[in-house]
Amino acid sequence: MAAAKDKWWFNLSTKSVERGRQSGWRTRIGPYDTREEAQAALESAAERTAYWDEQEKREREEEDLWGEEAQE
Repeated sequence: MAAAKDKWWFNLSTKSVERGRQSGWRTRIGPYDTREEAQAALESAAERTAYWDEQEKREREEEDLWGEEAQE
């Protein structure tokens, strides 16, 4: 496993990629193994958020359906 100094981070304030922990934890996303992964950090985060939102929506719909069947 690589040390934190060898990892890549995306800085939310400067919108740039950094190697190692150059910025405070509040302004960075990571760590990533490659520069390319860090550059795609915002896209990756948006994709994960969309996936989780969809999963949550499905779970709520399933709960609603279960509740309707129980009332019949």
